[in-house]
Amino acid sequence: RVAIARGMAMEPDILLMDEPFAALDALTRRKMQDELLQLWDDTRFTVLFVTHDINPVLGLVDRILYLADGRFRVGTPDEVLRTEVLSELYHSPVEVLRSGGRVFVAGAPDAGRSHHHLESES
Repeated sequence: RVAIARGMAMEPDILLMDEPFAALDALTRRKMQDELLQLWDDTRFTVLFVTHDINPVLGLVDRILYLADGRFRVGTPDEVLRTEVLSELYHSPVEVLRSGGRVFVAGAPDAGRSHHHLESES
């Protein structure tokens, strides 16, 4: 809340938030999301989220810039978070599953890697 207040004190056109919900428990995250939505509703400034986990911000965003392996895709969450789109970006099979408003992204197992634990050599 302090970081948001500091950022808003200068009345910016854009508020950049880097992993804003990463270290929050579910209840605090929900409260912060609600407060951020109310603040946005009052001011209509642009918020740019940088995140590795899309789920905490999925209900807050209308556009996504998805970066992967030097490539990118821009669009709505429904346009970008799709199996064929992410598979193309990663040049590897990726499956996107949706359940209860959450998105699950699963990469294909690497066939070249062993699933055995590493053993130390004596």
